[in-house]
Amino acid sequence: MPDSNARQIGRSLRLWRSLRRLKQSAAADLLKVSQATVSRWEAGTATPSPLDQQALRVLMSARLDSAADFALARLVRRSSEPMHLVCDVTHRLLALSPARERRCRLPGAELLGQGLWRYATPQIVEQEGQLDRLGWFEPAPAAIEFDTQASLNQDMPIDRGRMRWVRLQLSDGSYVRLTDTVPPSDGAP
Repeated sequence: MPDSNARQIGRSLRLWRSLRRLKQSAAADLLKVSQATVSRWEAGTATPSPLDQQALRVLMSARLDSAADFALARLVRRSSEPMHLVCDVTHRLLALSPARERRCRLPGAELLGQGLWRYATPQIVEQEGQLDRLGWFEPAPAAIEFDTQASLNQDMPIDRGRMRWVRLQLSDGSYVRLTDTVPPSDGAP
């Protein structure tokens, strides 16, 4: 039985193809697999190998290509609130606010383009596993909020608090995740 992550990738692939008006055979050619394999991935009846999952993530990776996409990144970079923007598929950092960058041990320029998954707290990993159930991959999903513990001994620390994820679609049809953390008030966990 395919795991939840593989089903999410299959659903994302179907949407990515649809937005680009690509047939399964064209996606199969790009991925160097058969059309039947793409069909099984999209249906959730087969699990892409780890190597195929990596190729899918690269193929569907969000890119800031249009004026509107650049404007979104600029809004994040100018925000006074601690927030960052990542590719929803690869978790690659696309933009971060000065308030978020001040908390990092590495300059933002070194973090841009890097995958942030290695910095995830157990609560972030758990929440990621719930995305399908929460309707994250449906049109216009609701924001997701959850509590996370601190992870302070890393290049991109995460403060204890309430994290909020908002899924936004870029001009090329790919998705990004706007992430911000609201610090706990009055000593809440």
